Amino acid sequence: MFFLWVVGCWVALFVHTVFRKRPPQAREVKRDRRWTTGFCLQIAAIGMVWVLRRPADGEVALGAIAAILATISLWMMLAAQRELGKQFAYRARLVEGHKLITTGPYRLVRNPIYTGLYGLTLATALAHSRWIAIPLFTASYAAGTAIRVKAEERLLRGAFGAEFEAYARRTPAVIPGARL
Repeated sequence: MFFLWVVGCWVALFVHTVFRKRPPQAREVKRDRRWTTGFCLQIAAIGMVWVLRRPADGEVALGAIAAILATISLWMMLAAQRELGKQFAYRARLVEGHKLITTGPYRLVRNPIYTGLYGLTLATALAHSRWIAIPLFTASYAAGTAIRVKAEERLLRGAFGAEFEAYARRTPAVIPGARL
């Protein structure tokens, strides 16, 4: 039952991301292609969680934690997409009229979509995967996220300079409350 809730969160994320009402496209003005390696590592990490499944064990407490974590993670990602609007993309890029977003979930972390995606995948692992999947997934996801964050933040530093530096000093990159 809880695993179905987690799967429902994945479906909701997919539907919202693919079929959302899209604002007018902004013209891309700069891109950093180094994000691709990070993206591939993140996808491989998420795949591990789905492949390394365990037999259903009916663990109610763990399932409930997974469902709550999935729900919070889904909220964070959807709220971040709404805040970004026309700037939302999978690739590291800047668009014409790009703004530095520091509202909504961006008050908590600079990269809430990565935080939320980690949380949703961790929820999946708690509800569905063998325990070995969690450290394997975490290591690969962290490496991919570090690459993507570096590429994206290189663009933002170039575009916003001191404004971005001040934001980066007061807001953690991925983990709320951490200075990472």
